[in-house]
Amino acid sequence: MKKKYLFLVGVFVFTIISCGGGDDLQEPEVDNTAPTTPTLIYPLNNTVCIDHNIIFEWGASTDTEGNRITYSLEIAENNSFSPILQTETTFGQSKLISLTSGKAYYWRIKAVDSRAAESEYSSISQFLTEGDGDSNHLPFAPNLISPALNYEITGTSTTLSWSASDVDEDTLSYDVYLDTNAVPVTLVSENQSATTFLAEGLSPASTYYFKVVAKDGNGGVSVGQTWSFTTR
Repeated sequence: MKKKYLFLVGVFVFTIISCGGGDDLQEPEVDNTAPTTPTLIYPLNNTVCIDHNIIFEWGASTDTEGNRITYSLEIAENNSFSPILQTETTFGQSKLISLTSGKAYYWRIKAVDSRAAESEYSSISQFLTEGDGDSNHLPFAPNLISPALNYEITGTSTTLSWSASDVDEDTLSYDVYLDTNAVPVTLVSENQSATTFLAEGLSPASTYYFKVVAKDGNGGVSVGQTWSFTTR
């Protein structure tokens, strides 16, 4: 007797779920904050550096998100940093830089994290590099107080104001140049001791340029940068 076997073929139905048409789930992006502003350690304001090979030092910045921090150090020959004489980038908290002897410099620094968020600049410090055989140091170039750069004034008069210092503590005098030339050549006050000058009789709707020359009485002379303001 022949045996008959019945083979049942099971049909399996696979349901394929497509992943391509749905919305992707993404983690929300975390806001990134700027690192804290570094503080200057050396050279500090009004410092005389006896060597032109200077080790710049600053305090560490912190970053809330724990991002890696780099520091951007800038050096200029004026406090407006225009132009910037030298820029250095480093991960550390110090940098050896060689400068010219017998000159005045300004420096500042900022922190930048790995996601490109930048801190504010630090304060600005001015310093001198000792020259060979120096017995008298040049005064620092005057710094603008008022009117602010490119400020528009009302009326035909304004008070020009600046500050200056000298590491030898010499008494400084000032020559003031003021006119409508981009390079002012009109001497309006000479050998004055005050750090202000009243500019009167100005023409309306004009741009004025002025600069201040600081003299220490011992042959040291520093020419300040040119500042400008406009009249309404």
